[in-house]
Formats: sequence, structure tokens, C-alpha cells
Amino acid sequence: MKKILVPTDFSDQAEKALKVAAQLARKFDSEIYLLHMLELPLQLIDPVQGSNTHNLPESIFFMKLAHQRFSKLMAKPYLKDLKVKETVLFHQAFEGIREVSEERKCDLIVMGSHGASGIREMFIGSNTEKVVRTSNIPVLVIKKDNPNFKVEDFVFATDADEANRHTLNHAAEIAKKLSANLHLLFINTPNNFITSQEAYDLLDRFIEGSGFENENIKTHVYNDTSVEKGILNFARNLDAGLIGISTHGRKGIAHFFNGSVSEDLVNHANRPVVTFRI
Repeated sequence: MKKILVPTDFSDQAEKALKVAAQLARKFDSEIYLLHMLELPLQLIDPVQGSNTHNLPESIFFMKLAHQRFSKLMAKPYLKDLKVKETVLFHQAFEGIREVSEERKCDLIVMGSHGASGIREMFIGSNTEKVVRTSNIPVLVIKKDNPNFKVEDFVFATDADEANRHTLNHAAEIAKKLSANLHLLFINTPNNFITSQEAYDLLDRFIEGSGFENENIKTHVYNDTSVEKGILNFARNLDAGLIGISTHGRKGIAHFFNGSVSEDLVNHANRPVVTFRI
């Protein structure tokens, strides 16, 4: 985990994400790429659309304002002695975040979320949803202050589809780095009921061939009325420090588990959530 990307709009929620990223960076000696996207009207950044004489001063004003905010942020004690590279770009937030993560070859994106107002009210509007859905690298979503981000138990929910076994590799690697117990969770629901033995057999086959057969991965089958409620209830009962889920790229989180798990999972989970693209 050498490079961590943290998009920011200088809000409280974005700073909560930055604080967690700072703890991870200190632990793994990582670089933080602190990114602010200036989503200005096209006429302010494209000379073809307007007069340079009027547009340039306005663009410079917004750029200077961003750097002033960066300066205040960089003075925070929790960033002391960390390697932080600040970047301001004139770009649409979603596209910019994805492009920067790929250009800098980042290992993790850490983003803030308000949660209660819905995933579309997350940092920079609906851009967190888009980043979570399409990012090729894990995205860690933070909602609350985590002054001591220490994960003892990491719940990774799965439908145990062997075609998606690579997501287990991502989850196991993160659990190992965080020195966390990995709990592989299968949710049994009335609409897609199978016996507990069948579910455990699915989980065993899912682990086989992953390269983590000898790791201490605990498997669980939990019954609930829906997959979302099952994940949230199990994580609450375990007091898990982190929940992991997979996304289907363009199909979005709403099609996780063939459409069973909606964006409400990320929205309603008060705990940190990390997502992996299938």
C-alpha cells in the first residue's frame, strides 16, 4: 500500500477520510495524493468558449483559493512528517479521480461519505458512487471519525461465485496488511435459500485455489430477510471494524449478488466499507 489517493472538497466528511488515510500512510510508509477537483463552468477553462481576458482571473482565483485551503489542511498535526502531494485539477470530479488513480498507480482510494442522505449525497455529489462502481482499485468509504483506525475483524460478504474468486485475494491481502481476522460471510435469504451445509460447501470451494487455503479465514452462514440486512446485522453482532463487498462495474452495487444488494448497503453501514470491482 504505497500510494493512497484521497479526493477532497475540504468538507468535514472528506477530512475524516484523510485522517484514516494518514493513519494508513504512517503504518505502511505510504504516499498520500491529496486531490481537489475544480469543476468550473466550461467557459472558465476553455478559451474557445469565452474571453481569456475575463476568464483567466476567475480561474486563477479558484486555484489560489484551493491552495489556501490546502495550506490550512497541510498544517494539521495528523499529517506531520507524512509524504503528501497536493494536486488541483480543472476536471470533472469522477473522471479526474479515476484518471489520477491510474496515472499515479495508486493502491487505494479513501473517500468520505455522509451516508444518511443516501449514496448520491456522498462526497462530490454522485461521484463517490461512480468511483466505487468503476474503480479498478479498492475504494475505502469513511463516514465517521476514526481516531484509532484499527481493524480486528474484517467481514467480507460474498455469494461464493468461483468466477469472482479474485475478490477474495484482494480482501485477504487487506486483512493481512491490517492484521485483521478475515470473516467470509454468506447470507442465506428466504428467496434464495440453500441449506447451511450447502452454503459452507460453497465457501470452502470458493477458498480452494485462492492461494489462501492455509490462512485463518473464518467462514459464516447467516440467515436474514435480505442480503443487505444480513451483512449489516452480522457486522454489528461481531462489532466488525470493516465491511468488504464487491461491485459489478457498470452494473453498479445494486447488482451485487445478482441484484440483491443495493446501494443502501454502503449508505446504511455506519462502519467503514471497502469495495472491490469484480
